Amino acid sequence: MEEGKKIVLFDGVCNLCDGAVNFIIKHDKKDIFRFASLQSEFGKKLVAERGLDPEAIDSVILIEPSVAYYRKSSAALEISRDLSGGYSLLKNFIFLPEGFRDLVYDLIAKNRYKWFGKKESCMIPTPELKAKFLD
Repeated sequence: MEEGKKIVLFDGVCNLCDGAVNFIIKHDKKDIFRFASLQSEFGKKLVAERGLDPEAIDSVILIEPSVAYYRKSSAALEISRDLSGGYSLLKNFIFLPEGFRDLVYDLIAKNRYKWFGKKESCMIPTPELKAKFLD
């Protein structure tokens, strides 16, 4: 694992999550993020190390160096802090109560396959992007 990089764990078969990963990569001008699917052995290991049940995870998880982790809406807002363009302004929604933010997040997460579809397998990154994905 590269020193100082933030790790985004995501649902590798979710079309919405795949789109979000591609969006983050496009706006990660400082090369801050690395990615692993929740279904990968590496992803399962990171989830278990944090005392979470890998089978019960239905959200994005952001792992920062020397910080435990963020889940759900907090992870999304923390990720937005480091994106280029106006997307870093999304972090300002952190003022909303976490319970409310996660209610909206959970609604989308619960319906993500129905609304956005599901793949048979995890995304295979292009050779150029392979270095951003952890096994």
